Amino acid sequence: MADKFNDEMVEDAPAATTAADVEMAEGAAGSVAATENPTGSELPFAESGPDDAPPPRVTFLQYLTSPIVTLLIGSGEDATILTAHQSLLVQSPYFAAACAEFADDGSPRQLELLSEDVEAMGCFLEFLYTGDYFPKKVPGQRTLEKDPSIPDVDMTGEQLLKHAKVYTLADKFGLTNLKNLASSKIHCVNSTAKGEIAYARYIYQFTPKEDTSVRVPVANFWATRSHTLRSEAEEEFRSLCLEFPQFGYDVLTRVLDEKLKRERNEKMHPGAPSSARKRARHSSTAA
Repeated sequence: MADKFNDEMVEDAPAATTAADVEMAEGAAGSVAATENPTGSELPFAESGPDDAPPPRVTFLQYLTSPIVTLLIGSGEDATILTAHQSLLVQSPYFAAACAEFADDGSPRQLELLSEDVEAMGCFLEFLYTGDYFPKKVPGQRTLEKDPSIPDVDMTGEQLLKHAKVYTLADKFGLTNLKNLASSKIHCVNSTAKGEIAYARYIYQFTPKEDTSVRVPVANFWATRSHTLRSEAEEEFRSLCLEFPQFGYDVLTRVLDEKLKRERNEKMHPGAPSSARKRARHSSTAA
C-alpha cells in the first residue's frame, strides 16, 4: 500500500473563467498578480493608489485581443510551433522582457525556445489561460484526477518528470504560483523505486543546490526509505550516487543527522520507545 504525504500541500492555483464578459480575478488567467506588469503597456490594468478609484474591470476578451506571439519549441524535425496571446505571456517576467523587444509595426512576433520541453510548455500555457494544468488535484485530497491513459502507479517516473519539468520551467519563467502548483502535484504521484530514481536524477541535474521546494524533499525521502528502496533498484541507486555525488552526500548527511538525533533522544529519555518515521512521498514496488 502506498503511504500518504506528511508535507503540507500547496494550495491549487485559482481556476480561470472562460467567459468573455467575466472579470479576470487575480491569478485567474495565470499566477502573477495582474498589477505586476513588467512591460507597463500590454496588460490592461491601471495602477491606483489607496485613494484612487478601483481599476477598470478587465474581461477575458481583452486578453484575447492582444497580439499573438508565435513560440518555436525545440529544433529540427522535433520543432513545434505554439501560439499565445501576448497579454497573458507577459505575466512572466521572462516573456515580458522578450516581448518588450517587439516592434509595434505589425511585423510577426516570434520567440525561439529551442531547449524547452514541448509538453511542459503546453502545461505552462494551459496554466496561463485557465489557472491550472492537467491533471488537476482532487479538491480536499492528495490525489490527482484520473486519466485512463495514465497508470495508477508511475513505474518509470514519467508522471513525476512531467510535473518536475513544469516546476523548472516555471522557475525559469518566474511564475511562483505555477512552481508551487507543480511541486504540490509531484507529491500526489504514486511511484516505484525506479520512478523515484528517474525523478531524483532530473531534480539534481536541473535544480540549483539551494532549492528547498523539491531538492530537499528528494534527499529526505531517500534518507528515510533508502534501506528498502535501494533493494528494489540497487543498481540504479548506485549509478545515481556516482553520477551526482551531491545526492549521495545529501542522503548520507540526513541519515547521520537522524542517527545523531535518535542517540540524543535515547540519552535524554532512556527506555522511551522511538517514534516511527513516516513517508515523505509515495512509493510502491512494481507488481
